[in-house]
Amino acid sequence: MARSSSPVRDSGTRPGGAGGLDRFFHISARGSSLGREARGGLATFFTMAYILVLNPIILSGAKDKYGHQLDAAELATATALVAAVMTLIMGVGGNLPLALAAGLGLNVVVAYQIAPMMSWADAMGLVVLEGLLICLLVVTGLREAVMHAIPQPLKVAISVGIGLFIAFIGFVDAGFVTRIPDAAETTVPVQLGGSGELSGWPALVFCLGVLLTVSLLVRRVKGAILLSIVVMTALAVLINEAATVDNWGLTRPTVPSDVVAAPDFGLLGDFSLFGAFGEAGALTVVLLLFTLVLSDFFDTMGTVVAISTEAGLVDQDGRVPNLGRVLLIDGAAAVAGGAASASSSTSYIESAAGVGEGARTGFANLVTGGMFGLALFLTPLLTIVPMQAAAPALIAVGFLMMAQVGRIDWQQPEIAVPAFLTIAVMPFTYSITNGIGAGFVSFVVLKAVLGKARSVHWLLWATAALFVVYFAIDPVKQVLGVD
Repeated sequence: MARSSSPVRDSGTRPGGAGGLDRFFHISARGSSLGREARGGLATFFTMAYILVLNPIILSGAKDKYGHQLDAAELATATALVAAVMTLIMGVGGNLPLALAAGLGLNVVVAYQIAPMMSWADAMGLVVLEGLLICLLVVTGLREAVMHAIPQPLKVAISVGIGLFIAFIGFVDAGFVTRIPDAAETTVPVQLGGSGELSGWPALVFCLGVLLTVSLLVRRVKGAILLSIVVMTALAVLINEAATVDNWGLTRPTVPSDVVAAPDFGLLGDFSLFGAFGEAGALTVVLLLFTLVLSDFFDTMGTVVAISTEAGLVDQDGRVPNLGRVLLIDGAAAVAGGAASASSSTSYIESAAGVGEGARTGFANLVTGGMFGLALFLTPLLTIVPMQAAAPALIAVGFLMMAQVGRIDWQQPEIAVPAFLTIAVMPFTYSITNGIGAGFVSFVVLKAVLGKARSVHWLLWATAALFVVYFAIDPVKQVLGVD
């Protein structure tokens, strides 16, 4: 199998597993061990546990067409339940260290674009339909065929772009980088800290966390990423107890008074499969489904390719093992998310934190999924990790994924330009889908300009055409008379 060219690895000791588990998950065959898989599963959980806080905030903060809001406690239960179940299924069925949970970006679309047009039940039914359509694309082989039609240099560019994107996510979530308010009347979109400079204890925790993480990595310390998260969380808790800190963000590192909280399953099954058509009209629903499917489709594609490549699991042609099953499970996750009113669930790029910790198989998902299962009852305890303690893992993983950039032939403009656009557009637009779209469209255009149009797979042409519609969706709506 091809191995990632990342220069920093946990060399560990002799790989191995435990009997049947080892054989089922191919732990030894992939050069891993139960210890590495467990550490990787924990690292992935702690870097994406923020979704247990963020998803309820986003969805409960919006109102549907009738002014109704979803209950935050019920949303927290639904979010944890879907993440636990689908992550476990991906581990057993797909055997990849790829965790799933409610998709950021997709949940914003559901909350602020779709819900105001209909009831929450109708909106979640639309998410279920999106997931069913994706499953249909998988069953027909179209989704896998599109992935195989992508040239290897573009797959590498997708991985590198996601590396920069995930590092940018880390900087933003930690508050190291913030958006400059529009009132500032400046063309500079972001700045250092909240006011152009770093201030406060949380910023110190993040900076120390980055230095600790990279130091442990270059020293090849086992469990480097997870160890850093634990140490910096402990430091954050101590600082929060000793000082008055108001800017931790969504998760305050406070020792909870109650460790156990009972889950509330009130939202499960509260969806209407075809209600949206009566509320918003068939044409509007079709366009909304198009946006959801395209975003989910290519976000997942980029994530699966990036995680598999970083884990060294792709073959020389860039093919991902068990791809058909992986994509089907991801589609089923969207269905499950809508059925539970947790919004569309999808593969998480934060899984790269677990891969950076050494995870190579689906066994890591048993740990991550198990932690989400515990979160159903232990949410007060498991959500004390502030982003300032978890985000350094994303910075380190971004570095590891960036190392693949040398595999792109920068002397060939027809490859280099689409690769550059793919890499640059992802972090600059805060979207994996936008980066992939920019790369695809520019790739087919340059091939056509050079008289090599026939060398491009027809599926790539079709996909690029869909992305043209995706980028021009507002003019398309105007032409069709859709609000």
